[in-house]
Amino acid sequence: MAPLLKLNNSICFKMSAAALTRRVFGQQVVTSINKFAGLTVSVLSQVPKRYKWKLVKLPEPGKGIAFRRIVHFKDEYTVEPLRVTNLAGRDPVTGRVVAKGIGGGIKHKYHWIKWIRDGPEDLDEPPKEEKVLQVFKDGCRTSFVALVGSDRELKYILATENMKPGDIIRTHRGIPRNPVRPSEGDAYPLGALPMGTRVHCVEKYPGLGGFLIHAAGTVGILLKREENRVVVQMPSKKLFSFYETCMATVGRLSNIQHDSIPIGSPQKNRELGNRPRSGLWHRKTGRFGRKIKPPPRVQSVGDKKSVPYHMLVLNSPHNA
Repeated sequence: MAPLLKLNNSICFKMSAAALTRRVFGQQVVTSINKFAGLTVSVLSQVPKRYKWKLVKLPEPGKGIAFRRIVHFKDEYTVEPLRVTNLAGRDPVTGRVVAKGIGGGIKHKYHWIKWIRDGPEDLDEPPKEEKVLQVFKDGCRTSFVALVGSDRELKYILATENMKPGDIIRTHRGIPRNPVRPSEGDAYPLGALPMGTRVHCVEKYPGLGGFLIHAAGTVGILLKREENRVVVQMPSKKLFSFYETCMATVGRLSNIQHDSIPIGSPQKNRELGNRPRSGLWHRKTGRFGRKIKPPPRVQSVGDKKSVPYHMLVLNSPHNA
């Protein structure tokens, strides 16, 4: 028994010595790591700010932030063309590239659109009349722009499909009992227009100004009324319900051929402000064919008689 006891004591001593060694060595490693971490923190604190990592948030789709240009608006509305700073897809604060597909482009002046079509609300008053003075192409938007005036007031609006200089457009904010007979370019509340009317520059909320349907050739359609609301079909075929007091402009937007006109050359694409792509994405041209699938089998409806199900009864005291 004595040799066995000595053997057990030696084994325990060796194990305790190994555990003590691991514990001491682990504490030393931890202290050295902490010292090194403190050193790195102190060293990084002395690094200039320009070498630190800067996180730039990417633009969210649908928020209206494209990093394409900055328009220098003035305090009051003016028809004078505004100065524009092209961003070429870079963040204006840090200068880093955020949107990779934007770059170059010809410099254009920005024409400030008057989105709010204001007019009388009293049904006894006649609508406000304005004359179209000029229709021209604006480089910062797809549809044409029209310069209209009344008395001493001048403003820009989006031109409709058949709008030309000399036309008279009308604006009224009242809702009569019977629908009005609008002409192209007139602005009325949704509740005053007959169903089936084609509209654009629809207000999202009353008094907000034309907020929806701005692109060239787009149009919305009035479908139905629901108490004090009107359902409008958007160019995307989605249905939206607005208050009947929301203003809308009658007609389809101009420059209908915008989508069907080919760009023609890479240089023209750069003039439009589009940077060339990397070439990693290719359109499916059908050169290598497609997977031919057989048409589905014809389903016979009402020919076969329904087969009754076989009922299986289990002997159980609960069935009694």
